[in-house]
Amino acid sequence: MDATLALPVLVFLIAVALLFDFLNGLHDAANSIATIVSTRVLRPQYAVLWAAFFNFIAFLVFGLHVANTIGTGIIEPDIVDATVIFAALVGAIVWNLITWALGIPSSSSHALIGGLVGAGVAKAGISAAVWTGLSKTLLAIVLSPLVGFLLALVLVAIVSWLSVRSTPFAVDRAFRILQFVSASLYSLGHGGNDAQKTMGIIAVLLYSQGHLGADFNIPFWVVISCQAAMGLGTLMGGWRIVRTMGLRITKLTPMQGFCAETGGAATLFMATFLGVPVSTTHTITGSIVGVGAARRVSAVRWNVASSIVYAWVITIPASGIVAALTYWAVLLLR
Repeated sequence: MDATLALPVLVFLIAVALLFDFLNGLHDAANSIATIVSTRVLRPQYAVLWAAFFNFIAFLVFGLHVANTIGTGIIEPDIVDATVIFAALVGAIVWNLITWALGIPSSSSHALIGGLVGAGVAKAGISAAVWTGLSKTLLAIVLSPLVGFLLALVLVAIVSWLSVRSTPFAVDRAFRILQFVSASLYSLGHGGNDAQKTMGIIAVLLYSQGHLGADFNIPFWVVISCQAAMGLGTLMGGWRIVRTMGLRITKLTPMQGFCAETGGAATLFMATFLGVPVSTTHTITGSIVGVGAARRVSAVRWNVASSIVYAWVITIPASGIVAALTYWAVLLLR
């Protein structure tokens, strides 16, 4: 495709990508604020401001390893064109809107990856997938909630042991303060991992059209635009999903909220530095289940948790199917 002729299309697609980023922030606001809202440490309107700020400044802390993985490690960059990117974004956005309307905390990240794979396969067949990068991402689907679960479980045990001589009032007061720190760290990890996925989409599109020269890179204006779009989306909140994450899975205390957020944040920091595009939704859900199970297994509403897992399993294929259908529909309409 000729780069000059594609410029209006590029502008449109960048706008669609930023819309996805905005919806990602809206959809995943619950990941950052559900625990701090459900423990009543912060009111919802202040919690979203807090989370949005740390979402935005995440680019100052992390490199761009995840963006590079999305840009070059999911489907072959050589097959990317405007139609592939448009179809991938439609697949991700449609699935995000469906799960947001139903209050299901599915993964925006995996919806985007499913969209990319679906559109790429629709264009070039199974060879379009970069299996080394894709297998790493698929492995993270299992590992990120498991790591979050285990870290949160261990943290609850450590904190409970350290607090054994303290009164319940003193513990509650201390962890109400500490939850500000843990929520900040989780929001930072969320902004660092999730915003980079849209950066990778925009950058690979620019690269495919010859706007980045011979070497793949992420322009600074792309970084700022994606962080700002995600921050604005977070400001809008996602109250249906907040209720599911913060209230329906298990009842949380400030100490448990701190452990869930800290375990989730540690998982996201590790994944982002390694360049693995994990699901922040999966991670925090695993952490919340972990702190609930540390109290007692029956404290977790397993029917709610299992319905969330079902949504995880179908996210990539569902968004991939929508993306493939969109790709073929665009070709038919040309």
